Amino acid sequence: MSNTKKRTIIVGTRQSALALTQTGQVIEALERISNDYGLRLSFEIRKIVTKGDQILDVTLSKVGGKGLFVKEIEQAMLDKEIDIAVHSMKDMPYELPSGLMNGAVPTRVDARDCLITKQGLTFENLPKGARIGTSSLRRACQLKHARPDLQLESIRGNIDSRIRKLDTEGFDAVVLASAGLSRMGWLDKASEYLPVELCVPAVGQGALGIECREDDLEVRHLLSLYNDPVSERVVRAERRFLGALNGGCQIPIGAYAVVNDQGVITLTGIVGSPDGDLLLKETREGTDPEALGLEVAAALSERGADRILAEVRG
Repeated sequence: MSNTKKRTIIVGTRQSALALTQTGQVIEALERISNDYGLRLSFEIRKIVTKGDQILDVTLSKVGGKGLFVKEIEQAMLDKEIDIAVHSMKDMPYELPSGLMNGAVPTRVDARDCLITKQGLTFENLPKGARIGTSSLRRACQLKHARPDLQLESIRGNIDSRIRKLDTEGFDAVVLASAGLSRMGWLDKASEYLPVELCVPAVGQGALGIECREDDLEVRHLLSLYNDPVSERVVRAERRFLGALNGGCQIPIGAYAVVNDQGVITLTGIVGSPDGDLLLKETREGTDPEALGLEVAAALSERGADRILAEVRG
């Protein structure tokens, strides 16, 4: 073993502060695993600019949605310029390119969205007609459904620049995923965690996806040691729901799954209209993540979700 050459694993990532922070945290974990199991591996970060990072003046729903943050990174992996990629799972499209796979879902952190306000106000206490900034049709739909008086406006940019818009653009509040704030060490900025009953998270929110090549058995072995089976199961249920409805950033769609001590998964899925007038929600239980995702998607389709999605896409 001592004669084998040490391999350097090239880790691709977007170059935002959050992407680099969470990639650094993943590398630290992989280094610990590598040392614990006597694997001769070292790690190096490769920053990649994605189309989603370049187009900041248009809403995601108008320029192509989720794939905008992963396509260039996936191409670099297919070209063997990088070996693994660290994604926020909510940015990963359901269908992955041929030859690539999701090698690990590490332990998921809090999936909830949170509200950031200047005065530390809660959602209920926001003034009538308050301006709320969010990058997500899913959030806008659910918050507008709960409070039709609110003005939901689209904001883009990294989480630090979105928080700054409270001052620079006069928003009363912005809504962000608590996972990003947690990984940056900024949870003290949150005024309130939005309960999942009010705002169902995005598919995979709070989880990371570590993508790799299917034929790279050494990396697949490493990632299998990093995978958290519980997080992987619930995320699989949510993603199967997403795939069944062919959803993405262009439509208000969300799903959140939890698992109990007996291994039973509870999955809640939502589909709504962008203006918040219509919001369909279904919850089901089961032990097979794939079957459960399909079941919740079918239940929503029966209630008219397909019609809503077709109208939004049209």
